[in-house]
Amino acid sequence: MRGDATHFNCSIEDGIATVSLNRPERKNPLTFESYAELRDWFGDLRHDDGVKAVIFAPNGGNFSSGGDVRDIIGPLTEMNMKELLSFTRMTGDLVKAMINCGVPIIAAVDGVSAGAGAIIAMASDLRIATPEAKTAFLFNRVGLAGCDMGACAILPRIIGQGRAAELLYLGRSMSAEEGLEWGYFNRVVPTGELLTEARGLARRIADGPNFANAMTKTMLAQEWSMSIEQAIEAEAQAQAICMRGRDFHRAHRAFLAKEKPVFEGD
Repeated sequence: MRGDATHFNCSIEDGIATVSLNRPERKNPLTFESYAELRDWFGDLRHDDGVKAVIFAPNGGNFSSGGDVRDIIGPLTEMNMKELLSFTRMTGDLVKAMINCGVPIIAAVDGVSAGAGAIIAMASDLRIATPEAKTAFLFNRVGLAGCDMGACAILPRIIGQGRAAELLYLGRSMSAEEGLEWGYFNRVVPTGELLTEARGLARRIADGPNFANAMTKTMLAQEWSMSIEQAIEAEAQAQAICMRGRDFHRAHRAFLAKEKPVFEGD
């Protein structure tokens, strides 16, 4: 898996990838290029076993301010409908790539997390924040609908329909305390402990049964559109597949030997 991205920062160490946007002087806005490169990078994760967990980190005290006003918003006002739809589909493809990458993603949120930056955190599997985190799905504040990049589908499933509607209609900022209370954030930690906490969580995930974790991520996404009966059957099939894996047998042997299992992801 490549760690030499051009339009965002990326480092990979011992199965854990840490990525962040690389324009801290402007609160890490997204550009056409960073959208596309992130989409392709997360898409490539499906075909690489080297990365077992991803941390999407802040940079310079902020997570991301969303689409760049000068580099994206301005040019969008000059585009025709075909060009606009191509752009909105590309941004949606980033979320699809994150959901379908097969690797758990931890968003470590500090400072501003707004617009598409909030969407990236929302599309992650787990979210950790500092008390300074401010999350805003501010699309309606620039004259757009709140239904951007899957927000109307995903956000209500995390915090509930009424709370999601409030954030999407008003475009107001959600504090870290609210986010924790509403279940958006898994935990809020002091600023100096954010990356330590994220790395500890990523390490636990990376040391786990990676094939089974990928199956869990797949089922979490696919079962949104299933009935309860369909979901139970799908989980029966998924679990039977995992039972054929070697990690399941490693865990059994370790249990009998009263040892901690060492998983190898197969």
